[in-house]
Amino acid sequence: MAFLKLFKDKKAKPRAKTDRVEKKKPAKKLADFKVKEQPKEKPVLEKAKPRPGKEIKIAPFILKKPQITEKASLLSERNDYVFKVGDNATKPDIKKAIEEVYGVNVLKVRTINLPKKKKRLGKSQGFKSGYKKAIVKIKKGQSIEVLPK
Repeated sequence: MAFLKLFKDKKAKPRAKTDRVEKKKPAKKLADFKVKEQPKEKPVLEKAKPRPGKEIKIAPFILKKPQITEKASLLSERNDYVFKVGDNATKPDIKKAIEEVYGVNVLKVRTINLPKKKKRLGKSQGFKSGYKKAIVKIKKGQSIEVLPK
């Protein structure tokens, strides 16, 4: 049974504290602390202003086309006009674009996101893409000529 002693863990001798030399750090004085300078404020960049005579037109990116349907023609009698607009168009952007293109006062903008629809032709399947449309109410007495007469 002497051979079992070979597999026993040999305990390592504890090291003496004198082997390790600990250096003490000198105590910091109040004069050693430096006041950190606060970072300077970065100048606020203003939006790029267009050159005189070169104004940025947002209407081509916002308004795609007027929607001409039977319902839209009934709405136009109540000064509501329907337009297909870009998917990322917001109500203030739509209002600004309509006023810029048609020169009318917009009172209210309502938007509708229409989802894509599943379509099929024989064996092949696909989707009809969805779009965003806006119903724009303009001031009484003004009108937008969607279809030239």
